[in-house]
Amino acid sequence: MTVEEALNNLNKSNFRSSFYLSCSEKKYVKEKGIETIRNHAEDFIRQRIAPAVIPNDGKQTPMRGHPVFKAQHACACCCRGCLNKWYKVPFGVTLNETQQTKIVNLLIAWIEREMLK
Repeated sequence: MTVEEALNNLNKSNFRSSFYLSCSEKKYVKEKGIETIRNHAEDFIRQRIAPAVIPNDGKQTPMRGHPVFKAQHACACCCRGCLNKWYKVPFGVTLNETQQTKIVNLLIAWIEREMLK
């Protein structure tokens, strides 16, 4: 599935399409720059989503506090349960670098779209 296909599918979900970046989150993205936001996304995915076993899976991603957190919920990349449901990512397996990069690319694409609104 391409990033575009994923974003189009997510837009069909009332829950996923209800997320948006606030003015302060957009300001944060502008101040930090998209590369810094990408670095944050890489760190969050590597630490919170990529491990094979996540003790607090389903509760590890806050609903607010950082633009990447919003993007994770909007893109169904907030926990392994959502990744499994939406993208068939198996439970109990560490995500490889390619999988992590695909997730980050999706999150950044969502954020970039939000910045245009």
